[in-house]
Amino acid sequence: MTEQLKISASAATPGDKAEFPGMFTEDGTPWHYLDSAATAQKPQIVLDSVAWALGEGYATVHRGVYSRSARMTMGYEAARRRVAAFISAPQDELIFTRGATEAINLVAYSYPKKGRVLLSQLEHHSNIVPWQMVAERTGAQIDVCPLTEDHRIDLGALEALLTPRTRLVSLAHVSNVLGSVLDAREAADLAHSVGAKLLLDGCQAAPRLPVFVDEIGCDFYAMSAHKMYGPTGVGALWGRKELLDSMPPWQGGGSMIDKVTFAETSYAPPPQRFEAGTPAIAEAYAFAEACDFIDQIGREEIEAHERALVRQLREELSRIQGVRVFGPEDALGIVSFELPGVHPHDLGTILDEENVAIRAGHHCCQPLMDHLGVPGTARASFGVYSDEADIAALMRGIDRTLKIFA
Repeated sequence: MTEQLKISASAATPGDKAEFPGMFTEDGTPWHYLDSAATAQKPQIVLDSVAWALGEGYATVHRGVYSRSARMTMGYEAARRRVAAFISAPQDELIFTRGATEAINLVAYSYPKKGRVLLSQLEHHSNIVPWQMVAERTGAQIDVCPLTEDHRIDLGALEALLTPRTRLVSLAHVSNVLGSVLDAREAADLAHSVGAKLLLDGCQAAPRLPVFVDEIGCDFYAMSAHKMYGPTGVGALWGRKELLDSMPPWQGGGSMIDKVTFAETSYAPPPQRFEAGTPAIAEAYAFAEACDFIDQIGREEIEAHERALVRQLREELSRIQGVRVFGPEDALGIVSFELPGVHPHDLGTILDEENVAIRAGHHCCQPLMDHLGVPGTARASFGVYSDEADIAALMRGIDRTLKIFA
C-alpha cells in the first residue's frame, strides 16, 4: 500500500471503541452496537483510506499511462496481494467481487455442475438461491445436510449424502445465525473423497478466525469486506488456480478481455477474467487496510474476546425463565435467542429506545427458521469494539421488555 494510506492502528485492542466514529451518537454517547454479523463498524484507518483513494490519490486503474493511474494500479494490485495474504493465498488466485454474494454467484454460474450440489440447513440465502437458479438452468440437483442437536452441520450426515455425482459442496464456515463453526478440514476431506469441490462462505469466519485456505483444503472461499471492518461494495473470491483457469467468465466488458473482434473475443487469464468493468478502486484499498487493522489486533485475540462475550451473554440469558438460546455453547461471535411471549421485532424496537442495536428477524435464513420452528430470532453479534457494557445495556433492555410484556 502507499505511504499516504498508512495510519497506525497499533493502539487498537479488543473492546476499544475509540477507533470507530460510528460507535457513538451525535452527543458522544457510546452506542451499544450488537449487529456486527450484519455489518461491522469502520475504524478511522478505513475511513481515511477511502477518502484518500477517492480524493488526492484518485485515478482509474489498469488503463492509464499517466503516473497517477500507474500508482493507483500498483496500489490496487497491492490491495489484492494484501487481501490474498489475509487467507494465505497467492495473489493471482484472488478475485475482487462486489461481496460474498457475488463471489458465490460467480462460482454458481461459472463452475460446471452437471450433477448434485450439497448445502446445509443453516445456509444464508446467498448460499441457497444461486444454487436453485443453477438447478433451474442446468438440471442440477440440490441435497441438504441436516444439523446436529446442538445446531452444527452434521458431517456424518453429510458423508452419507455424498455420491460420485456430487460436484460441489457449499457451506458456511461460521453460521450467521447460530455462530457454529464448521470443521472445514473434515468437510473438505469428505467432499474430495467423492471428487467434489468445497466452497466456503467465510463472511462470519474471516473477521474473527485465522484462515489458511491450503490448510483448510477448500477449493473456493468467499469473503465480504463490510463484515471485516471494511467498506460495502467489495468482497473477494479465492479459488484454486487450476479451477479458475478452467472456468469461463460470467460477465463481459472491459478489462476482462485479451482481444475483441466482432468475429470472436478471447479472454484474459484469472483473476482479470472475472473482473469486468471499472472495479471498486477505493473500496479495494480500504479492504486491504481493514485486513491490516484486523491483523494488527490479531485474530486469535479477536476470537478469544468474542468467545468470552458469547459465554457471558449466554450465561445472562440462561437466567431468564422460558428463554430459548440457539446454537452450540461454543458459538463464535453470535448469540441468537427467543424471549418467551415477545416477538423479536418488538424486542428490537424497545432495545433501540435503550440505545442498543440488535438484529431481529430471519437473518436471510428462512429454511433455518423453519427448522428451528420460529418465525425469527433476536440476534446479538459482537465485534472488536464490543464489551461487557454492551451486554449490560442489552440485558437492561431485555428486562424492560419482559416487564412490558408480562
